[in-house]
Amino acid sequence: MLICCVFCFFTTVRHTPSYTVEEAKRKLENYCAYQERCHKDVVKKLKGMNMIPIAIDTIIAHLLEHNFLNEERFAKSYARGKFNIKKWGRRRIVMELKARNISKYNIQSALKEISDSDYYNTLDELAKKRASQITETNIYKKKKKLADYLLYRGWESHLVYEKIKELIG
Repeated sequence: MLICCVFCFFTTVRHTPSYTVEEAKRKLENYCAYQERCHKDVVKKLKGMNMIPIAIDTIIAHLLEHNFLNEERFAKSYARGKFNIKKWGRRRIVMELKARNISKYNIQSALKEISDSDYYNTLDELAKKRASQITETNIYKKKKKLADYLLYRGWESHLVYEKIKELIG
């Protein structure tokens, strides 16, 4: 009985491949070249590869030196993408960048990528589209559903309530 349990234990353990520092550098260069990454993503990937802290620091320094890793570039790209594709507001973008440990300076720099006119036009389009999709007959429930939808996506509350007042009354 004991032999069977030990055998089962050893057969279910998965062995992750080990990497030399040079192999890990190449792998992470490809990882960063594919799309912009933040430091937190790269460290998580390296820890998943079972790299020791000294090797992680060495590889990150290499990626920074050769411009594979750039937090300001990541923040700008992230903000543009989430705004243009997912129609997120500034609050949600800031919250997500903070969760990735992006500096305040880089967050402010990223938000400058979104022009005010595009921002207000997107809010207007998004609110009109969603308002037309809500079939609720009770006006208060309709307002609440629209507000919840826009607030969840990170639009500022004063803008949301102004827009609801404009569209629904």
